[in-house]
Amino acid sequence: MRETPRAEPPQPRPHRAFEHTTGASCSGTPHRSDGRPPHTPRGARQPDPLGRPGTTPPVPGRPALFSALVALAVVTWQVLVHGPLARLDERVSRSLVDTVPRPLSELASDLGNMTVALPVLACAMAYAVWRGRRAAALYAGLAMAAVPLLVVPLKEWTSRPGPLEPWAQGYYPSGHTATAAVAYFGAAFLVSNRLVPVAAALTAVTGIGLILRGFHWPLDVFASLCLSLLVLGVSSSRTRRSSSRTPTGRTGPS
Repeated sequence: MRETPRAEPPQPRPHRAFEHTTGASCSGTPHRSDGRPPHTPRGARQPDPLGRPGTTPPVPGRPALFSALVALAVVTWQVLVHGPLARLDERVSRSLVDTVPRPLSELASDLGNMTVALPVLACAMAYAVWRGRRAAALYAGLAMAAVPLLVVPLKEWTSRPGPLEPWAQGYYPSGHTATAAVAYFGAAFLVSNRLVPVAAALTAVTGIGLILRGFHWPLDVFASLCLSLLVLGVSSSRTRRSSSRTPTGRTGPS
């Protein structure tokens, strides 16, 4: 009796499976992920809409903005009622005024003058426009315009006298500090985030000079820093949203 031939098991054909492997970078490479673009956010970072990474200004987080708002509200309340914090502020100020030569403190406080700070911001805005970042320049200018709109009403509302001029009113918050912070930080965001430490130093020197010269109480400067953080936070957020809606691609000159 003739035996029925047994079916031979199929033999693997060399290179057959690998030739149809999706994503294989070459024949004989069994890893499916080879040659594929990464799927994790860490490996797929995109540059800003202009193709330059790191040019979008950092946006302060909500906790930082909320803390600045709360601090500003508390300090303003203490100034209005002349509470313990305001009285401590006055004692600290009297111990600091004129502890350095006046020409030096005046030079430092002059960094908050509009004639000094505004040209710096204007140059940075022109640079941003030249690089195609018109929206960023616009919001930086609006942030600067918001400073007097916010500071002047607070000055009139609180009517705080000055350290060396008790007969005068309207020292809280410090307009020079707010001008320096918004102008210098705004300029840093427009040009390069690496300039943020320089902006912080210029703002700090301005505030310290105002205190040591007796032009402002320490709480005047502190309140302006809180107010400036809120203004810069809103400006940076609007800039980032505007940039996310801009089509990818360079629009400025190369």
